[in-house]
Amino acid sequence: MPHFVIHCSDHILSLKDEEEILRLVHDTDDATGLFKKGDIKVRIQSFKDFMVGNTKSDFIHVFGNIMEGRTIEQKAGLSKGIITNLKFAFKAVPVISINISEFEKATYCNRDMI
Repeated sequence: MPHFVIHCSDHILSLKDEEEILRLVHDTDDATGLFKKGDIKVRIQSFKDFMVGNTKSDFIHVFGNIMEGRTIEQKAGLSKGIITNLKFAFKAVPVISINISEFEKATYCNRDMI
């Protein structure tokens, strides 16, 4: 917790190194102070086959999954921070977006909890 999964068109990975993209999202998350640095998980998956509208336009979408308990303002700040940094890093990419989803503490489980 938290988990950030970046989906993007394959071409994105020719514009920037995967590690650089992962680091950008990780460091933006860390800078919010909402999470412990060691708890932030970021993954990236690129797609060769996709449609954006009716085109093959490049895209980046971040799926953020965080534990419940943050305010709307905190979640909005997190979203805006990530998109601001991605937009700066990928000026020519027409579609850059994010959504933040919360999961319930009562139903979350990991191996250390068993």
